[in-house]
Amino acid sequence: MEDTRKDLLADLGISADAHFVGLDAFVKGDYKYIRDLRVNLKSTLDSPSLGGRKNAYLIALAVAANERNNALITAFTELAKKEGASDAEIGEVHAIASLLATNNVFYRFRHFSENKVYEQMPAGIKMTIMMRPVLPKMFFELVSLVVSAVNGCEVCVNSHEKAVRHEGGSEQLIFDAIRLGAVVRGLSISMNEYHPVAV
Repeated sequence: MEDTRKDLLADLGISADAHFVGLDAFVKGDYKYIRDLRVNLKSTLDSPSLGGRKNAYLIALAVAANERNNALITAFTELAKKEGASDAEIGEVHAIASLLATNNVFYRFRHFSENKVYEQMPAGIKMTIMMRPVLPKMFFELVSLVVSAVNGCEVCVNSHEKAVRHEGGSEQLIFDAIRLGAVVRGLSISMNEYHPVAV
C-alpha cells in the first residue's frame, strides 16, 4: 500500500514525503481502497469526453477549491498550468467555486423552505462573471454544474445541466464531469489533513 500511496502522490505532483491522515491510515491498515482511489482518479481524469487533461484538471481544481483542500488546490493548479491553463482561467475556476458556494446555499434555502414567499423576492446576488466568462460558456456551465452537484443544490444542478446541454454539451460529458467531481471530493476527504513529516 505504501507504493500505491507514493504513486498516487506522484500522479498529483506531490512529494512522497508528504503525509495525509486518510492516506496514511489506508497504508497502516493495509487497506486496499487506496488502489481504487488511484484508479478512479486516473480513469476519470482521462475520460475522453472531457476534451483533454487541461479541462479535467480545471474541473478537479474547482472541486478542490470548493472543498478548501490546499494540497489539491496547489496540485491541480500546477497540473492545469502544465497543460496550458492561463492565470485568467485558473482565477475564473476559483471564482466559480466561490460564486457557486454562494448560490448553492441561497437556492437550496429557497427550494427547501416551505414558505414560497422567498421565491418571489429578488436574489440580489451579483453574477456578472456568468455573462462574459473567460472560459468557453459551455465549460463554465459544466464546472458550475459539478460544484453544484458536490454541494447538493437540486435547483442549481438542473439549471446548469440544462445550460450545458443548451451550449452543446453531451450527456456523456456531463456524466463524466460529475464522476470526476465525485472522485476528487472523495480524494479530498482522504487528503484533508497534512502531516509535514513522515509518521
